[in-house]
Amino acid sequence: MSGAAYIYREQQERYLPIKFSVRERDLGSAIQEAQAKVAQQVQLPAGSHLEWVGEFGNLQDAIRRLSIVVPISLALIGVLLWFNFGSMVDTLLAMSVIPMAVFGGVIGLLFSGIPFSVSAAIGFIALFGISVMDGIIILSQFNQLIDEGFDKMKAVVRTGELQLRPVLMTCAVAGIGLLPAALSSGIGSQVQKPLALVVVAGMALAPFVILITLPVLISIFSRRVK
Repeated sequence: MSGAAYIYREQQERYLPIKFSVRERDLGSAIQEAQAKVAQQVQLPAGSHLEWVGEFGNLQDAIRRLSIVVPISLALIGVLLWFNFGSMVDTLLAMSVIPMAVFGGVIGLLFSGIPFSVSAAIGFIALFGISVMDGIIILSQFNQLIDEGFDKMKAVVRTGELQLRPVLMTCAVAGIGLLPAALSSGIGSQVQKPLALVVVAGMALAPFVILITLPVLISIFSRRVK
């Protein structure tokens, strides 16, 4: 190794930086493989230790923040739904579309081979809001028909007829708007592509969930009567 020698110090300790770049694979799996090989093949001298920093450290910090942000987002959605409907059953019914819509995003990541990342996590948060909004449309229409005197089954069928177009348009606009980003492969696509792919895949499955599964759940669990 040529060039000047430096002694690096941080927090009154010496450290030796070793840098490398990751290409053509995701950062998380590359670091996990590197950590496993270092643990098996490298014996550290007494009094020394390893720290994995840089982009990987930033990724870990972001994931820790997301583990707080996502539950808070779900709690806020639940509170707003409860204020809107004034019923815990209706609140849970509206939120029941979240795991089913998220399933579409998970399938999209699996089929594309893209690993979970902070960008993908933001896409899932966006998916929460879009799917719940469609759930509100369905439930509000159903409750309105019940208040007008329809019995439960007729109200469920009529809700599907009236809200078919709004739900399809909501999902289509969200999916088509992010489709170019989901299919991109140029510079910077590794940041925007996971988010877009999650939303596009989730919106592709969401109409079936919202227009088929949610009305079935409403007919079983809703307590709204004439």
